[in-house]
Amino acid sequence: MIVQILVALAGLVVLTFAADHLVLGSSRLAERARINPVVVGVVVIGLGTSAPEFLVSGVAAARGDTGLAVGNIAGSNILNLTLVLGIAALAGSIAVTSQVIRREVPLAVGAVVLFAFLAWAGLNSITGGVLAIAGAGAMYLLLRWATRSRSNDEIADDAKEFTQANAQVDVPVPPSRLPAWFEPVRALLGLGGVLAGAQLLVSNASAIAEDLGVPQVIIGFTLVALGTSLPELVTTVQAQRRGEADLVVGNLFGSNLFNSLVGGAVVGFASGSHGTGKATVALSVTMILTAGLAWALLRRGLALTRVEALVLLAAYLLTMPLLLST
Repeated sequence: MIVQILVALAGLVVLTFAADHLVLGSSRLAERARINPVVVGVVVIGLGTSAPEFLVSGVAAARGDTGLAVGNIAGSNILNLTLVLGIAALAGSIAVTSQVIRREVPLAVGAVVLFAFLAWAGLNSITGGVLAIAGAGAMYLLLRWATRSRSNDEIADDAKEFTQANAQVDVPVPPSRLPAWFEPVRALLGLGGVLAGAQLLVSNASAIAEDLGVPQVIIGFTLVALGTSLPELVTTVQAQRRGEADLVVGNLFGSNLFNSLVGGAVVGFASGSHGTGKATVALSVTMILTAGLAWALLRRGLALTRVEALVLLAAYLLTMPLLLST
């Protein structure tokens, strides 16, 4: 089992770095294609940063490990709004605008609720189609709000800043001096690396669950979800240190939106003949309650204090024994 754990960790490392290059290469390609920077920020970067979660779940569902697939998405949704948001708020109070609380956050909470109910009923091609349609509708709303919002320029600036930055491990050449063919190759290699890392992580996580004699969904919402949520934790803490509170909240709730709708659709379609991916009642209810708790705390005063951060961290610690006992 030690070898399987080490290989799974290696898969997670490959997944993390490959996803970084996939998002960077894709966003730079979109920029060179003169796509609206707001679209790059909302769609390309937003979807790309959630790629580890739904690609890992998609690979798991395609392999027949549907419990692992559902557990990963559900676990990431819970982690983002308890552990990750709580750690970010411990570093300093998080204040958000009323506009974010009125529009983006309720949309993300609604996506989590929809996913929770459909995952409890069972993810298949039909429920996957429902989630895909809901995802397209949510994307339309996000783009419409972004283009009409006063923060339009801010989103465009964030996207431009992202595309000009380097990956965590990158070539020592300024972006402006890279040849034209480099970014497409970067994106393709990043996609290949994400799929390879996901395969290593999923296959060994599944074997670990079998060796331990525990349901795959438990490994999914604990070890796998924690691993795929690490990029969100890093980017959230960095954004908090820069004082970009709206970006912190937007990234985490946005990640849950994409996880629930796009990730849920991917799991539903990938399950195919392997059967439906189902979440337990406890897991579905916990997803809804943690999303509602984070929303309520942020709505109360439009800020998240260190005391409220401790409430979120306590909620995460309390959910684990409950879910593990089911």
